[in-house]
Amino acid sequence: MRVNDSLLVPARYCGPAKSANGGYVAGALAAVLGDTGALSVTVTLRQPPPLDASMRVAAVEDGLELTFGGAVVARAGVSEASIEPVEAVSWHEAMAASAAYPGFTSHPFPTCFVCGTERSDGLRIFPGQVPSTHDGRTRVAAPWVPDDTLTTDSREYDDPALRVSLAATWSALDCIGGWAGDLTERLMVLGRMSAIIDELPVQGEQHVVTGEHRGSQGRKTFTASTLHDADGRIVGRAEHVWVAIDPATFTG
Repeated sequence: MRVNDSLLVPARYCGPAKSANGGYVAGALAAVLGDTGALSVTVTLRQPPPLDASMRVAAVEDGLELTFGGAVVARAGVSEASIEPVEAVSWHEAMAASAAYPGFTSHPFPTCFVCGTERSDGLRIFPGQVPSTHDGRTRVAAPWVPDDTLTTDSREYDDPALRVSLAATWSALDCIGGWAGDLTERLMVLGRMSAIIDELPVQGEQHVVTGEHRGSQGRKTFTASTLHDADGRIVGRAEHVWVAIDPATFTG
């Protein structure tokens, strides 16, 4: 494992206006961990990650620790835990669902890099509800075509296609979980995210992201998400723990 001595998240990759997108930070730490194969990477966020500020990345006994000003921002590690994928829907179903995205009417973080309606340079993943397939669980879906600003080095792949960075891939699997957990009714932020990335998405190709609500307990909401490519293959899957917050934490 190679560890960089710092991580800086540019302002483009915000979640709430004044902090970094949790999925992006988690994916950036996963990238520092290196090739984890089929293992799940879990990142726990302890406080809002700052933007445009150098955070320290250090190796610890069970993985990585991200700190800022001496305070722990996040911890990352690997495990053999499995992640149950969310069932896919077709591109056309996802397009139809996206037209009814609740964020068009009310959005707690409209400048979010992933799901913000005020971001022309974001991922613009706008999930809407689709029929449930498991015991009435809320399920949402959105179409996504990665653009050419999300490039990573594709030399490790046999095909010449340009791939999306790992941090952006984790981002794509992030916010849809919040919307599956009904972000319009309960203001939440990402507390923990686990993901298995089977391969990086290809730029310019059609993908579908699905999300599913899997339970709630006190201030916590549990969700999952899966990213499928145009052929219906799983590109990546994730599970999340969301924590209900006081709006003043981010907007006050």
